[in-house]
Parts: sequence; structure tokens; C-alpha cells
Amino acid sequence: MRVVHIITRLILGGAQENTLITCKLLAERGHDVTLVTGPAIGPEGELFNQTKGQKYNVITLPHMIRAIAPVRDVISYRQLKYVIEKLAPDVVHTHSAKAGILGRYAAHKVRAKRKTPAIIHTIHGLAFHQYQSELLNKFYIAIEKRAAKKTNFFISVADAMTRQSLEAGIGKEGQFMTAYSAIEEEDFLKGVSEQERTDFRYKYEIAEDAVVLVTIARLFMLKGHEYILKSAKELAQRHPKVVWLFVGDGNLANKIKQQVWELKLQDRVKFTGLLPPSRIPLVIHSSDILVHCSLREGLARTLPQAMLCGRPAISFDVDGAKEVVNDNTGRLIEPKNVEQLTAACAELIEDKELRERLGRQGREFVKEKFAPETMVDAIEKLYDRLVGKVSLFRRSAV
Repeated sequence: MRVVHIITRLILGGAQENTLITCKLLAERGHDVTLVTGPAIGPEGELFNQTKGQKYNVITLPHMIRAIAPVRDVISYRQLKYVIEKLAPDVVHTHSAKAGILGRYAAHKVRAKRKTPAIIHTIHGLAFHQYQSELLNKFYIAIEKRAAKKTNFFISVADAMTRQSLEAGIGKEGQFMTAYSAIEEEDFLKGVSEQERTDFRYKYEIAEDAVVLVTIARLFMLKGHEYILKSAKELAQRHPKVVWLFVGDGNLANKIKQQVWELKLQDRVKFTGLLPPSRIPLVIHSSDILVHCSLREGLARTLPQAMLCGRPAISFDVDGAKEVVNDNTGRLIEPKNVEQLTAACAELIEDKELRERLGRQGREFVKEKFAPETMVDAIEKLYDRLVGKVSLFRRSAV
């Protein structure tokens, strides 16, 4: 099949990693794959270099950016329409909000000319949520409803995304499937040497016998670092050998570091800054417990990543988290509940045997579910089914 994937930008992020894995495996299986993306700009770091040397083609549209920009958006729409008309793909598969809207509209316009691509959109997360204004939510929902009418099928990275979409009136029953966002599992499963672990801890001034609670998330609004710090203030007094490790960067970095100083936790909270994806397995294997307190997330990749490393996860019960975090793999707690967060952290800090047991169970639970082959098998079967229907439509139209 000839397949076009469209994503707004290749920054560090779960949607981007998912898309790159999908394009890579589809191309290796013999499909003709083209990835269309905007420039990889932003403080999050970029993944564009990972496209080099792959078997799929890459087209960059310089005007396609994340922010709403009417002139740029019109130009991007026209360029997308031109690319789709020229390539005449069997499938157009969109990702992320901006590319999801523009890409589906462009593909639908081309489809009206009987160059009939199947149009698929992956929901990695939803633009509407309870932490922004009702007016803005209504705007996003209205846009997604209209785009849904131009979409053959939706792939959700968690069942929660399907449920929330249908509740908002986006799409119809039977138009969704879940394909958990794949992880390149090898480096997470194989572990690291004692020397690598020792060197990592030494670099960030973490004692060998410290219990490390790691958080891998942008230093950004709604990522929940403030709740972790409130919890750390109490736990640090009770557990002198516990260290908190924040991995990531963002526009709240200075504010969060200031909070650490105000709480007098500067010797207990460490910051790595932005790290490339290749370093994340080392980070998790050098830590003991993953703590994830984001208030909105499709399904945070860091949760199954921790489990693949044999580490338990503590997470707020938001969106798709409950689909991987449970009493057998970690602790799921009420969002914003610092008391529950503190109790869950204390339980795992104090019981190494429990940490190890939850880690083993978590690894077995997610290993197959998040394998690249599992995700791409499901996507490829969907393409086959939809392209078959499209082919029948073409013949009947002729």
C-alpha cells in the first residue's frame, strides 16, 4: 500500500515516537510510506534526525506549525492537498491536533476527486479538557466534530480516548479501535550494567544507597510537579535517603527550581534537564520508582517504559493511566491528592520487596501490549480492511 502519515512537528514526545515507529515498520514491511511534517521547532527537543537513513520518504512543510496561524494554515492545507494529489496514497493517516485537522480536510478534498484515500486519525490526546475554559473546549470540540465527518476510522492510544471522544460527540460507535502506543522495548528490557548505574548516579550526586523517585515529564503546566514537591517536603523528613529526580525541561523550569529552594529540598531534588530518548532506559534503570502526576495525558509512555524496566509506577488516575497502572503494577491515586501520593510513595520507599514484585508483574503485563509489532500489526490490518472497502467504492463509482 501507499501510505502518507502527517504530523505537525517531530519534537520529543509520545505521538512523535509512535509515528516514527509506525512509519519505520510499515516501510520495512514493504509499504510505500511518506511522512509529512512541519519544522521540529520548540524547547522540547527534536526527533527529526531519527528519520535519516530510514526506508520511508520525508516531506517538510515549513509553514505547518503548532500554533493557530490562519495564513500559514491555509498555505499548509494547500501544500498538503498538493502532496496527497501527487502521491495518490491508499491511506492518509494523521496525528496531532493541527496536522489532524489540516491533513484530514486536505485528504477529504482529494477524495472528492475520486483519488480515494482511506482517512485515519490517531488520537494521542485530546485538545479539550477540564483545566481550560468552557468556551475554548467548545471550540475544539466543534472543530473535531467537523473533522470526524471526514474520517473513516480513529485509532486511540487508550480506551479512555475513545470514551471521551464519543462522550463529546466526536465520531461514532464502531469507528474506533485501541492500539497502545509502541515502545522500542529492547533497551528497556535488557537493563544496564552496575557501572553505568553508578556513573549515572555519580553524575547527578545521588548516593548508591538512595531510593530514587523519578519523574519524566516536561517542566510545564498540568504536569504535576507541584504535587510531587508537596509530597517530597513531608517524605524527605521521614526518609533521609530518598532523592527525587526530575527529567525534562520546559518553561516552568525556573519556577520549579525556585520552589525547590523555598522548600529547602535543593539537596534532595535533582534535575537532569532535557535528555534524548536513548538515555531514558538508563534513567529508569538507575531509579527505583516512577512517579507521574500529570493531570491530563492520553496514556503516558513513561508508565509502560518504567514497567519494562521492572520498576513500579505511581500515577494520578487520569485518562488512560488505569489501563496500565493497578495494584499489581504500582499505585493509582486520586488526581491532586497529595495525602494519597505521599502514602503511596512511602509504601514503596519502605518496602523493597514490594517494589521488585510490582516491577516484575508490570514487565510481564506490558511487554507484549506495547511491542512495536503488536501496534503495527493492528494498524496494518486496519489499512487492509479500509483499503479493501475503498477499492470496492472506486470500482462501483466507475
